[in-house]
Amino acid sequence: MFGKLTFAAVEQGPIVLVAQLFILFGAVAVIGLLTYFKRWRWLWKEWLTSLDAKKIGVMYIIVALVMLFRGFTDAAMMRTQQALSVGASHGFLEPHHFEQVFTAHGVIMIFFVAMPLMFGLLNLVVPLQIGTRDVAFPFLNSLSFWLFVAGASLAMLSLVIGQFAATGWLAYPPLSELAYSPGVGVDYYIWSLQISGIGTLLAGINFVVTILKKRAPGMTLMRMPIFVWTALASMMLVVVSFPVLTATLGLLFLDRFGAMHFFTSSFGGNMMMYVNLIWTWGHPEVYILVLPAFGVFSEVVSTFSQKRLFGYTSMVGATMAITILSFVVWLHHFFTMGAGADVNSFFGIMTMIIAIPTGVKVFNWLFTMYRGRVLFKTPLLWFLGFVALFTVGGMAGVLLAVPGADFELHNSLFLVAHFHTMIISGVLFGDFAALTYWFPKIFGFRLNEVWGRRAFWGWVVGFMLAFIPLYILGFMGATRRLDHYPAGLGWHPLFIVAAIGVVVLALGGLFQVVQFIKSIRERAQTMDTTGDPWNARTLEWSVSSPAPFYNFARIPHVHSRDAFWEAKHEKIDLAENEPYTDIHLPKNTGMGIYIAATALVFGFAMVWQIMWLVVLTGIALVVLPVIRSFDEDLEYTIPAAEVARLDAAHASTI
Repeated sequence: MFGKLTFAAVEQGPIVLVAQLFILFGAVAVIGLLTYFKRWRWLWKEWLTSLDAKKIGVMYIIVALVMLFRGFTDAAMMRTQQALSVGASHGFLEPHHFEQVFTAHGVIMIFFVAMPLMFGLLNLVVPLQIGTRDVAFPFLNSLSFWLFVAGASLAMLSLVIGQFAATGWLAYPPLSELAYSPGVGVDYYIWSLQISGIGTLLAGINFVVTILKKRAPGMTLMRMPIFVWTALASMMLVVVSFPVLTATLGLLFLDRFGAMHFFTSSFGGNMMMYVNLIWTWGHPEVYILVLPAFGVFSEVVSTFSQKRLFGYTSMVGATMAITILSFVVWLHHFFTMGAGADVNSFFGIMTMIIAIPTGVKVFNWLFTMYRGRVLFKTPLLWFLGFVALFTVGGMAGVLLAVPGADFELHNSLFLVAHFHTMIISGVLFGDFAALTYWFPKIFGFRLNEVWGRRAFWGWVVGFMLAFIPLYILGFMGATRRLDHYPAGLGWHPLFIVAAIGVVVLALGGLFQVVQFIKSIRERAQTMDTTGDPWNARTLEWSVSSPAPFYNFARIPHVHSRDAFWEAKHEKIDLAENEPYTDIHLPKNTGMGIYIAATALVFGFAMVWQIMWLVVLTGIALVVLPVIRSFDEDLEYTIPAAEVARLDAAHASTI
């Protein structure tokens, strides 16, 4: 009746037991607090069922930060194991557990931290920057978020019931095939990514349509803020690449569940087809994450240099060049697998070429700062940290673009250090800069500068301590995914330094927690009463802080790239004295939660092969959207007189 599910699925070692108890106590604490303060109804009506893109964006970021804690914990466990497991000592993690930890770390950090942070920012900023009241498909936006939550929940559930994959974060065959991974770990991997990946694809379609069809009057493509351009490029990559991931994982599932042979070496299967397919998705995924961060840096540098962004047209060209080139470099991820000299040469050259538009962006940012009135606020510090570290990672990437060098370094910690340099400095620092920059627009008050600077230095110093030793270890021959090594190789001191770096990184994260707490307690002193605390240039700063639930009482008209900057300096009415009109907004609905919860149960049933539950939830996944399609009571109207009153009330706070 329950398929492969037995009581033995929850009987795991003491370390996992501690994690299970932590999750249990955390859930009980949250439930207890919500009950004590009688906030269940408020949580359901104001947040969980909301179709307001800004609230969905906040929820994306909250879940991402929770998953960041989990992913960072996995990283700390790995580095501690490597610092302890030398010679006669074997550390505290068994090999099979270590393999699950590094797999979970990669999956969580990419899919359930970096991706939701990006989508959170897009929900918060894009509609405001293009001068619209909402995304094109508000319900689809809610459904996308809850499918992401369902996928993340399924991945976390593997910690409580069963186990996660022990294959590495890309689950290469034959290790991910049934013969070598007979447990449920790979199935958890497949279904958590399938469910969240469908949500990501829906969100990508939503934002492409929003940007192309919902811009304010007069906002041509070449008048869009650079952040919107990078969001558009990123979402175009999502729309093209995520179906490849869905199909690839679907074929792997059929290999495991249906005894097929797409990727097995017998009966005509081809393991290299999986590697090509997964990296056809995987390399654009890197730019899906980093392009919006580039857009953030463009907004931050321009604002805090008090100058128009240098080289706008070349920035747009570089963004679209990266978008196109990201699809012709995937093979550099497996130069070592015998593709041949001609193929390797082509992809090596393409990898070097894609560095050129990235360099164009860096020089444009630096020229924007040149002779500007530079204000060294925390968001700009994150940018400067990015430039310093990303340049190092970029040079390492150019080295790895040489097939001969990559052959020596690919399976070493040098590559691990390079990848983390690009993702942490290029993506995470961009997200931190964005959160600090747009925080007053979201919540109405600025974050504490002193603790923000301390957090910045904690992350930068911790990063260098944690990853510079890995570059050196890579040259010394230390391989990836190493849980034990002999004494006398000279590696141990460097692993200890790397572990110390993780501690400093944790301090940086702790300083950020203190920053949030202190900022909330002292918000009266840092309240944004102007709507424009940074003297910024784009439309989101033209409304009060926090932004009204309807975004704009009157839709602005755009006549230049820096429309808000020119309007406030030339005393221009962006709405061109248009009258107030009725505003139609989507009603809240819990249908996205119901569909995602059903998808979660469906995924769990597929993992454990509980076939009656698979059939039941599969039918429900068809019926629930049909029920939603028959609902015609989808909007509510704010009368023009009420809009005028609300706008006057908001204007009085500016």
